[in-house]
Amino acid sequence: MRRFIINVNGNSYEVEVEEVTGGESKRPATPVVPVAATPAPAQKSAPAPVSAPKEEKKEVVVSAGQEVIEAPMPGNIWKIEVKEGDTVKAGDILLILEAMKMENEILAPRDGVVASINTTQGATVNTGDKLVVLD
Repeated sequence: MRRFIINVNGNSYEVEVEEVTGGESKRPATPVVPVAATPAPAQKSAPAPVSAPKEEKKEVVVSAGQEVIEAPMPGNIWKIEVKEGDTVKAGDILLILEAMKMENEILAPRDGVVASINTTQGATVNTGDKLVVLD
């Protein structure tokens, strides 16, 4: 018989182990008796991760004649190709949305002037988030 102390999740247990020869034990199994729990060594707690300030989604006001370009899928804004006040033609690239490791070009659906850009480079967007407003 050999005795061991085993620590499991901060609790110490004293166990006896018997060598088995020929597939048979020489004595009946002894129940495991917990030893007084010894305190686990103090772990240094890592400093709480500093979270980036959350972007507050502001309400986008759209007047008559304006068109809103929304995110077709969730992803990250990789690059913004236009500025407010820029004139764009149908098919021009407004911004690039990275989703599932692919860069998706978000195109202007019609000719117009960029009235507002409602996202920033590096921002995370969800499906339906308003990205750009065209006059």
